[in-house]
Amino acid sequence: MRVLRVVASAVALASVVALAGCVAPSEPPGGGGDGRTIALLLPESKTSRYESVDRPVFERVVEEECPECRVLYANAGQDAARQQQQAESALTQGASVLVLDAVDAASARSIVTTAQARGVRVIAYDRLIEEVPLAYLVAYDAVRVGELQGQALVDAVGPSEGDEGVLLVHGAPTDPNVALLKEGLERALDGSGVTVLAEYDTPDWSPDKAQEWVQGQLTQYGSRVQGVYAANDGTAGGAISAMRAAGLDPVPPVTGQDAELSAVQRIVSGDQRMTVFKGIREQARTAAELAVALLRGERPPAPEEVGGVPAVLLEPVAVTRANLRDVVVDGGVHPVEEICVDPYVAACRAAGLLPEEDAS
Repeated sequence: MRVLRVVASAVALASVVALAGCVAPSEPPGGGGDGRTIALLLPESKTSRYESVDRPVFERVVEEECPECRVLYANAGQDAARQQQQAESALTQGASVLVLDAVDAASARSIVTTAQARGVRVIAYDRLIEEVPLAYLVAYDAVRVGELQGQALVDAVGPSEGDEGVLLVHGAPTDPNVALLKEGLERALDGSGVTVLAEYDTPDWSPDKAQEWVQGQLTQYGSRVQGVYAANDGTAGGAISAMRAAGLDPVPPVTGQDAELSAVQRIVSGDQRMTVFKGIREQARTAAELAVALLRGERPPAPEEVGGVPAVLLEPVAVTRANLRDVVVDGGVHPVEEICVDPYVAACRAAGLLPEEDAS
């Protein structure tokens, strides 16, 4: 099943959140479990957003909305078997709702069916799990993310000439979103005249493995590399490190995703072409409020369905140096004080994030 459309604007999102607090119960509160416990199961920690944004925002919102509730948290470290164990542990400890960001969508089906058998509802977070009964999906349109990344790369490098081309550094092959990112990327590359020199599925989304692979490709292709599609900011950092080590200056255009602080700084300095901002705080908040609503026996309507699952899909935004202030700074993602530290002060001045030095 493909997430075909982005349908949730800020207004639609606010409506769903508001409804979570006012819809009359339509089924027994709590279902299975102890009626006051929510489990948040995240897939890995190499992508910084999970520990720095998703988890703390989710836990804070649950505490605000339901002081008597508790959150059981676990991170699978990109290990599907470990996530299975963590889910079983959460169910044993009385979880009534699972918010599940699957390491592997196929393996996660058994988590959902086991939870359902115990009367526990599951919210798919960030990644759709197909062919199983889910309460909600809260995610971004990964096809659109890949399309934004691909179009940025096409715009930056233009049609390939001679034996030049680009490298494609995809995410983990076990991540169900990666196939969707590839679909969007292919839409952007199709008919663009950009040649793909080589591509790689990065195990565990590992920046180190991405760096190692790009180093190997640079040995073969050298200056023929016009640019690099990197599926997220971690792999982008690995690719940029490899190109810096190979002496490429300036670094060819590189894409990214997640608007991590390090990536924003690389955009300011010119080392990274773009990233894709996803309102992860809103995503975590929405999932937390829906989880609390489910505990209370409420079923707020969602603005869309994906594969028969009520879905809240949020809109991704391409971020470049041109709109970085509007999206990242004014949007409250990262303040100037965090971005513009040494050695980025001069680049921040050039980008208009800091005032020019007084010549007097």
